[in-house]
Amino acid sequence: MRALQQEADRLTAQEKTLLVDLRKLEIDRQIKVEQARELDADAAKLEADLSATTTQLANLEADDAAARPELRMRLVEMYKLGQGRYARLWLSTADLRRIGEASRTVAALAQIDRDRVAAHQRTLDQLRSTRASLEQRRTRLDVLRVEARQAQAEVERAAAARSNAIRNIDRQRDLNAQLAGELQGAQQKLQAALRSLAPGPTATAPSALHLRAFRGELPWPASGTISRRFTRPEAGQAGGNGIEIAAPEGSAVVAVYEGVVAYADAFTGFGNLVIVDHGSQTFSLYGNLAGTEVKKGARIQAGQAVGSVGLSPAGPAGLYFELRVDGQAVDPLQWLKKR
Repeated sequence: MRALQQEADRLTAQEKTLLVDLRKLEIDRQIKVEQARELDADAAKLEADLSATTTQLANLEADDAAARPELRMRLVEMYKLGQGRYARLWLSTADLRRIGEASRTVAALAQIDRDRVAAHQRTLDQLRSTRASLEQRRTRLDVLRVEARQAQAEVERAAAARSNAIRNIDRQRDLNAQLAGELQGAQQKLQAALRSLAPGPTATAPSALHLRAFRGELPWPASGTISRRFTRPEAGQAGGNGIEIAAPEGSAVVAVYEGVVAYADAFTGFGNLVIVDHGSQTFSLYGNLAGTEVKKGARIQAGQAVGSVGLSPAGPAGLYFELRVDGQAVDPLQWLKKR
């Protein structure tokens, strides 16, 4: 019972921790979702900018292709004028006063053409550079969007795992509560069974020496280590009336003192149980046995096998051992030999 209560407390603390983790993961998931949305919005705007730049560049290249014939023709005409173009203008002009005006007109046209070509080239270069930059940003955004989707998926998987863990903890707590109720009933039933044994024919000690004379000298019922100790009942909690000895499954379990077998059968909550009556309301109990080797009513000696180690309710192999003196549960470690 005490172990189950401790397990319930541990599960409650673990669930609180998982709930905190789950809340953090939910916040992280929301952050990842928002980041993904922002990246999608940036990508959409980038695609629009890239499309507009590509369209503008295509239009400019089309204008360039359309203007090239006229520009080429003017350049050819200017080339024909040659280095002596002013002389030709002077010879071809009837009014000498128009020579300067014609010369300035040609020079102005040539400058306009040069400025248009230079501006056109600058615009083309700028648009090509902008498009290349936008394409680089698109590549980088694609990588970021993939990373954001992966991060979001990882957070969602972690949140799902913690949600499953919380559900498993809830189920385990329900099972623990059910088992605790069953063990509580088993303890009450065992108490009633022991009380019913007190006035029976086995109440007389089978030997001249009472078990009390061997306090601290009794042999161990099984070879192993203590996995659970005797505890006194506390406020709101049940105590542990006996100890558990972790031992290999199937290893021998022996009586700690001579007596009469008062019970040797299955008992709810204690597996196969053997109770040995040592007289004067003094009993030793051997629970979670894989099998019994004695029968009810048989007289046995100290060190005689009563059964073999089986599985405990918690799962691992171990012997439940309880000692009662004057009908009250006592700490078996105070009666067994020191190791």
